[in-house]
Amino acid sequence: MTDMSQSESVSGQSKSVADAERTRKVKKRYAAERRFKFYGLLAIALALGALTWLVVSITAQGYTAFVQTKVELNVYFDPQVIDPDGNRDAKILSKANYAALYRKAIRQQFVDVKSRRDRRDLARLVSSGADLELRRMVLSDPSVIGKRVKVWLTASDEVDQFHKGAFTRDLPEAQRQFKDKHIGWYDELVKNGQIEAKFNTTLFTSGTSREPELAGIWGAIVGSFWTMMVTLLISFPIGVSTAVYLQEFAPKNRWTDLIEVNINNLAAVPSIVFGLLGLAVFLNFFGLPRSAPLVGGLVLALMTLPTIIIATRAALSAVPPSIREAALGVGASKQQMVMHHVLPLALPGIMTGTIIGMAQALGETAPLLMIGMVAFIVDIPGGPMSASTVLPVQIFLWSDLPERAFVERTSAAILVLLAFLIVMNFIAVLLRKRFERRW
Repeated sequence: MTDMSQSESVSGQSKSVADAERTRKVKKRYAAERRFKFYGLLAIALALGALTWLVVSITAQGYTAFVQTKVELNVYFDPQVIDPDGNRDAKILSKANYAALYRKAIRQQFVDVKSRRDRRDLARLVSSGADLELRRMVLSDPSVIGKRVKVWLTASDEVDQFHKGAFTRDLPEAQRQFKDKHIGWYDELVKNGQIEAKFNTTLFTSGTSREPELAGIWGAIVGSFWTMMVTLLISFPIGVSTAVYLQEFAPKNRWTDLIEVNINNLAAVPSIVFGLLGLAVFLNFFGLPRSAPLVGGLVLALMTLPTIIIATRAALSAVPPSIREAALGVGASKQQMVMHHVLPLALPGIMTGTIIGMAQALGETAPLLMIGMVAFIVDIPGGPMSASTVLPVQIFLWSDLPERAFVERTSAAILVLLAFLIVMNFIAVLLRKRFERRW
């Protein structure tokens, strides 16, 4: 009896130790899971914090670019300057010296400014592009000739930045281009209600310029549009056709395996390599024009092809085999099975992958720099063969300019580009949610 009691006691102690060990391991496992969950949440929080900081910093620098300071002047449209013959010929009106009109208007307001240097500095309160604004006004309505009209003209970038608070009058005069005399003239205009910040339509309606107050992104947007059109028209049909053949028709052998490996490798090749390829093939060998959206679209199409092929193959493989078997069972040929049944069901995934690939191409800069789309292009491109730039390259060009006003325009262009990318990715998500099927 004593031996049995001792045995039961030892057995009970061993069981208690085993239970305690199991409990300890369970608690340790749960603690590890809680730590893993915490690390995951911490990583997400850090990523969201970095993204928020990036967006907030860009927005803080760029939101002021969406307004532009204007100066109101009482301009006399002198017939002797604009149209001395009185024929209202458009060619004569276009060649008139409109700069003399706004210079005379501002000098008449500040009659105390006598020296030539001060009068020249006074005229610089108004943008050098104000003559183009007056010319457009006369060409659209020649009846203003011979009248005195109050006109809001674009202020120079120094006035614009001072009005927006980029630098203040508290700084020593030696540390700012906007001198004390300029501040005095500015204060007089503000006192008379002749300085006002208005929505910057120039940013969205004109091309680039050496003068920041005249620089816009419309030329880059149009160039991006033509480049993306060429990219889509080339990469989408070729990419989808390649994926359909490899997934549905190609025999499984070492050659197709080699092709698949190379396609996957091409998706990871740095984009500048495609730029070098475009420089060597499209420009040097075929002699296509530099800075043209056609060449940019061809280069980006090569870069986007692997993404579209991989996304299309994934969408095709997601279609259940039962769909194929049912189509073949009712007498459809393999081509009919693919074109009439499998491809329509895979189309949402194909479109999602294509949009994501196009969004990636829209944000590319390096390959386009290699083919000369970094040129200074003022005119709005009229087609895929016209010299142009694209929005990411325009951002790159502006970021290298020293004027403070170009800093805000660079940030504003980044915000516009981000908006395009967000919209494209949002459309891809909507397509996936709208047409996705659960098998």
